[in-house]
Amino acid sequence: MTGVAPAVGGTQDRDAQRVPVHGLTVLYDADCSLCTFLRDWLVRQSQLVPLELVPASSEEARRRFPGLDHRATLDEITVVGDSGQVYQGAAAWIVTLWALREHRPLAHRLSTPAGARIAKGAVLAAAKWRGAQWGPGRWGGGVYRQRDGWTYDPSNGWSYTGPGCAGGSCTTG
Repeated sequence: MTGVAPAVGGTQDRDAQRVPVHGLTVLYDADCSLCTFLRDWLVRQSQLVPLELVPASSEEARRRFPGLDHRATLDEITVVGDSGQVYQGAAAWIVTLWALREHRPLAHRLSTPAGARIAKGAVLAAAKWRGAQWGPGRWGGGVYRQRDGWTYDPSNGWSYTGPGCAGGSCTTG
């Protein structure tokens, strides 16, 4: 697959592009209706490569992938291979389709230069749709997160969870 970022916590000499992929973890925004719809769709597909779906920026994601920028995983789909490969954006969608029996041929077409433009366009369209759900005056009834750790939940109001503050306790330095 093309578009592989350096492995999380790995070194450049690992040659992550040649390491076989036997499993993928898809990090998705659990508070996004489009993301959860796609999660539900993915679990119903026949998988050639097993997919684990984990909420982005969750305690489990932070524990399993401490080297990731977890705030960024809420903004853009991120997929992590079982050997540490990290895919984001269009490359993440392509590798996810590659894992699915019925969609592997499409993934191969999208991994070409012309196909990559189509995949990038699809990712940008999804991002635009997500952005419209959180636009001015449109809370969508869900949780709204900011990159600085503040979260607004219509049921509970504003709360802050900074790095290392999960579970109600924060480290101080």
